[in-house]
Amino acid sequence: METTQRPTYARIGSRELLLIFAFWTFIATLSAVNRALDPRGFGFQLSSPAGPIALEYVESWIWAVITPGVFLLTQRFPVERSRWLARVGALLLIGIVIAIAVDLIMDIARIEILAGVPSRRPRVFSPKDAILRLRFVNQLLVYLAILAAGYARNFYLRDLTRQREAVVLEARAAELQAQLAAARLDALRMQLNPHFLFNTLHAVSALVERDPSGVRKMIARLSELLRHTIEARGADEVPLRDELEFLQRYIEIMEIRFQGRLTVTVNADDRALEGLVPNLILQPIVENALEHGASRASGQGEVTIDAKVDGDDLVVTVQDNGPGLSSNAEGVGLSNTKARLDQLYGDPASLSLTSPSGGGVLATLRVPYHTAADLRTRAMHA
Repeated sequence: METTQRPTYARIGSRELLLIFAFWTFIATLSAVNRALDPRGFGFQLSSPAGPIALEYVESWIWAVITPGVFLLTQRFPVERSRWLARVGALLLIGIVIAIAVDLIMDIARIEILAGVPSRRPRVFSPKDAILRLRFVNQLLVYLAILAAGYARNFYLRDLTRQREAVVLEARAAELQAQLAAARLDALRMQLNPHFLFNTLHAVSALVERDPSGVRKMIARLSELLRHTIEARGADEVPLRDELEFLQRYIEIMEIRFQGRLTVTVNADDRALEGLVPNLILQPIVENALEHGASRASGQGEVTIDAKVDGDDLVVTVQDNGPGLSSNAEGVGLSNTKARLDQLYGDPASLSLTSPSGGGVLATLRVPYHTAADLRTRAMHA
């Protein structure tokens, strides 16, 4: 079953009505000035042009009253739709009726206003004569001009509405894009946390008989880590200082697992500690250094974490003393880490693995340097 969409009408406000009245008053004033300079119009011999000037204002104000109605007609009969020929015919017929009516009203006004003015040819009200002689054609031309202005108004309002809708759609698209980005980050975190949890529980099970006290300590640290992970899930970025504090709990678990065969050194300057990094970004990098590096070292496993500000970037390096890069050096944790960096920063951020001359693997994390104070300043100026 087909449904016919009813046309929507653009309301003509008081400001627009005032502009219409001002426009027609201006037109009348121009004509009145012309009459004052040449008062021989209408074929009368006048001692004063006051009568014709008054008629100019009467005619203009009649059209000022009619104009809003003609504008509404252009909305009721949009010519770009189907059956446009019939609509044009209807508009023309309505225009002829309006033009005849205005012409007859002006005839009456002329008789009344100019009744006391001497005239060679007294005007007599004769509707039939006015119609047959097509004296209304001038009024019809005025109607057609108003009709054209009405359609131009409709096109302008339609374009304005489309521009506003485009702005709303762009804002909505940006909002949806932000929600999608947040959902992707949450998905990456959800992939990361089970991976980390599985590895830690595996370490607990391996030590449950050999070191019961150490296992109890590992479980306590694991509980703290999980609580921190849950509480910080909504934060995309945290200061490096907080990230290193969280990482220290993880390192304590790994030190128990390695049973004294692990040394972790952290070096970070004060400015680097204030820089923001993605939440939980370092744990998978350090975990990768332990699993593929320090755990396979011939002697004592060593991991060194350095953080510094390099120009506009915050650079964090994690180096181990393991056997070096291998084909499976990049696991699930690092893959998700790179995906998170790309989601949050795009090209300015990176994570790379290299083989330094001294052996082992060097993981380099580079993100744009910014602090919580910088974000607050940007928010205030936004």
